[in-house]
Amino acid sequence: MPAASIDDYLSQVPEPGRTTLQHLRERLRELLPAAVEAMSYGAPAFKVGGKTVAGFTASKGFLTYLPHSGAVLGGLAEHLSGYTYGKGSLRFPSDEPLPDELLERLVAARLAEIGA
Repeated sequence: MPAASIDDYLSQVPEPGRTTLQHLRERLRELLPAAVEAMSYGAPAFKVGGKTVAGFTASKGFLTYLPHSGAVLGGLAEHLSGYTYGKGSLRFPSDEPLPDELLERLVAARLAEIGA
């Protein structure tokens, strides 16, 4: 059964991923104080002005940051060494939060892209 809320989603994530994603959620709340938290395509998401700016998921063995854009990660490639990523997703270890500086860059790039 799909999660009905971000809290519900996180409650289903095993440790250490739950703690890592909770940290990510708290940082996104700080970076996006006006954002609305919602579930989008079955994943936790942060929306600004009705547009999704960031999201995340948990998978077996890794976590994923979702910029909800096909261009953000490519534009920040020089900052992503050591990570596995594609057009729309950035994988990171379950027990290692994304560095604050990287998260700030990811959010800023998406906000610039949507003109927020």
